[in-house]
Amino acid sequence: QVELVESGGGVVHTGDSLRLSCAASGLWTLAWFRQSPGAEREFVAGLSWRGDRTAVAESVKGRFTISGDTRKHLAYLQMNNLRPEDTAVYFCAARAFSELPEDSSQYIYWGQGTQVTVSS
Repeated sequence: QVELVESGGGVVHTGDSLRLSCAASGLWTLAWFRQSPGAEREFVAGLSWRGDRTAVAESVKGRFTISGDTRKHLAYLQMNNLRPEDTAVYFCAARAFSELPEDSSQYIYWGQGTQVTVSS
């Protein structure tokens, strides 16, 4: 009964910015993961239902920011100064608990993903 819909992906050049949106069908902790071909799914950022607390992966800290309002069932990922290594499918995920683990197996609901491609 939980639906997650991502939007905002596209093709950009190195140094450009994108903002991804995740719309959920209820109140959940929301997170962004990404996966490139041949790589493991990687945690990017999370937004907890407990006070909209946030977490950002060390690999993107300083460039990416998560924001939103879980009470409005929305999470955004602002991506600045994009690099080719950011190229991936970006997924929105949800879990019931308030913690923000980086392990993808801790999230039980997933969107279909949105493609982000950064050219050099």
